[in-house]
Amino acid sequence: MNITVILCTFNRCRMLAGALESLAAQVLPESIQWEVLVVDNNSNDDTHAVVEHFGSRYQGRFRYLFEPQPGKSYALNSGIREARGEILAFLDDDVTADPAWLQTLASGLSGNDWAGAGGRILADQRVPFPRWFPPDEPLLLRTLALFSHGPEPGPLTDPPLGTNMAFRKEAFERYGLFRTDLGPCPGSEMRGEDTEFGERVLREGGRLRYEPAAVVFHPVSEHRLNKRYFLIWWFDKGRSEIRQFGLPSGDGGHLAGVPLVLFRRLVRWTAHWLVALEPSKRFSHRLKVWTVAGQIVEAYRQSHAKEYNKMGKQSAL
Repeated sequence: MNITVILCTFNRCRMLAGALESLAAQVLPESIQWEVLVVDNNSNDDTHAVVEHFGSRYQGRFRYLFEPQPGKSYALNSGIREARGEILAFLDDDVTADPAWLQTLASGLSGNDWAGAGGRILADQRVPFPRWFPPDEPLLLRTLALFSHGPEPGPLTDPPLGTNMAFRKEAFERYGLFRTDLGPCPGSEMRGEDTEFGERVLREGGRLRYEPAAVVFHPVSEHRLNKRYFLIWWFDKGRSEIRQFGLPSGDGGHLAGVPLVLFRRLVRWTAHWLVALEPSKRFSHRLKVWTVAGQIVEAYRQSHAKEYNKMGKQSAL
């Protein structure tokens, strides 16, 4: 079995060093060949020096790749094209991996039964959740880049997160690469490039496996445990959903290029938000309001972009 760990990074050389230390400590059988490919997405800090340091300490284990096009999806796709492994594992630069992480995550992918796998992403310390946070909603944990479906392995019916997942390389040949209109890039923290790919695999018949023993630890910084961070994240989630799935269908008409069904959803969730009394339930409804608002903004932008393109073509004639 050959494995490539792809780790994309941008101006986080201090955090990167901790992630690479945890990768250097991975325990795998000698029969498994594996490498770590660090994709530097146009950093201007000491990222290159950090990777060179690990490359000199662990000869043949760490490789450096520079991707000048800003945007995480560009870096991911460059890593996929450059990877030597038949199994590609993905890790972010701000996490640390359990020593058994890589072997456990990749163990079920040696055959053709599974296209990919995902493991648990746990907080690296106890998180003091505020009263308004609904802890029983797994989707909200994704806002903090946490992921867990309990202690038992089995099939995944929803996509894993990009900081702890692996796919057979042939999956990218079959289902395509990460979409470059999604994912973080300068000026935008819109995400979804990882979950969109996983959803694409599931939608087209690929099977994904949940490996709870494949654990990485993610910091939950204080700035994420506030309402503003959640609201921005869910607003961008709404924009991402329009990019992924397109405009909602229906014959309800449009207003300024936006389907009226989105305005009806906005009114409905706003009403739920305003009448809810319990803090976590109230905030959960508010997040849905912000999600629909993001969908409306993206629908408006796409609608008017088409108009501008059409006008440009006509003027060219």
